[in-house]
Amino acid sequence: MARSDSPIGLRAGLRGLTTRGRSFLAAGLTAAGCAYVFGQDALFQVGVLLAALPLASALLLMRTRYRVAGGRRLTPHRAAAGQEARVHLRLDNVSRVPTGLLLLEDRVPYVLGPRPRFVLDRIEPRGFREVSYRVRSDLRGRYQLGPLQLRLSDPFGMCELTRSFSASDLLTVVPQTQSLPPVKLPGEWAGQGDSNMHTLALAGDDDVIPREYRHGDDLRRVHWKSTARYGELMVRREEQPLKARATVLLDTRETAHRGSGPASSFEWAVSCAASVGVHLIERGYQTRLLTDTGVSVPEAGTGTSTVAESAGLLLDTLAVVEHSDGGGLARAEEALRLGGEGLLVAVLGTLDEEQAVRLGRLRRRTGGAVALLLDTAGWAGLRIMSESADPVLEQNVRRLREAGWTVLPVRVGDALPALWRLADATHNSAAYRDEVGP
Repeated sequence: MARSDSPIGLRAGLRGLTTRGRSFLAAGLTAAGCAYVFGQDALFQVGVLLAALPLASALLLMRTRYRVAGGRRLTPHRAAAGQEARVHLRLDNVSRVPTGLLLLEDRVPYVLGPRPRFVLDRIEPRGFREVSYRVRSDLRGRYQLGPLQLRLSDPFGMCELTRSFSASDLLTVVPQTQSLPPVKLPGEWAGQGDSNMHTLALAGDDDVIPREYRHGDDLRRVHWKSTARYGELMVRREEQPLKARATVLLDTRETAHRGSGPASSFEWAVSCAASVGVHLIERGYQTRLLTDTGVSVPEAGTGTSTVAESAGLLLDTLAVVEHSDGGGLARAEEALRLGGEGLLVAVLGTLDEEQAVRLGRLRRRTGGAVALLLDTAGWAGLRIMSESADPVLEQNVRRLREAGWTVLPVRVGDALPALWRLADATHNSAAYRDEVGP
């Protein structure tokens, strides 16, 4: 909670005169000048009164030392694009004197809506006032809210002075996510998914690393061969969890996407990566986000972090991801070669022949590979939905499928949950088009 009780200088006080105050001052000075020229004492007294009123009001505000504290609370701190968030403001009067009429204003970026302003009546000593407003953005990103500005006004409306707080808050607008259906993903039967979440520390019975018996250990875990060897009671170690791993590869190359704004293929790809990443985290995968630049977000879902915390870390990263100026996927390929075990889900824009071939080779290093390949010409308005797909796109689909990928071509209007259902390892993904709804 920030405080504001700084004094105001004479020059700032005069600059704070309102239009009414300046008019009174000008009229007073004019009347006093005319009275001096024409020798009218009564007019001179009126002129002095008119000029003194705004000056006295400014002096009163300058000497007023309200001690006020302002705070801000966001609900939620992380909002999806297109979703409203509410900002709660609280103003406390921590001084022993009541305040006058206050105008409270909060600074917000223009993409979140108009700048909110509130008129607050007199706040009693040690009292407070609470107000709130809503913000909404269709564009993901991080936006600074604040600092708060407080305008003080005299009872006659002659002078208005502004005091600013220093504290501000960040609102994170993350990509929209969609709930995906649970499917049997490629590679799960090979020990990469939910079907094999626990295993012994070592595979063979002769290779088990025992430890000494401790009070409370289950006697069914006694390892008799080691007990005979060491001459004391030995038990098998606890089973070690084998977490399923997954990598979500997002193609951010500017040359690989078409369209602009929230309706562009790039924004669809970011939203798709967010939906897939959150879905995998919720299914227990240690999920890593990787971009074509080779930048990798550490695996979410590890350690003591909760599912919500892991998903939040991934969404916060995707909230600020931007286009890259790269021309290929070489850096991402290198990162996958160094540590690409587990499931790979790639959200890809336009690929050339060489890039498709190199991606096909990576399939051998993964437990399973799913590619959502965007037909970006549709986002550019170069092709309507009823027309046939791009020949280059069809060739890339064929190359990746021959290399062992599960490929899901994506056109404008395709629903991600319906596409994801076709990633089922038991589904024949070749005949995908008839089952994808708009």
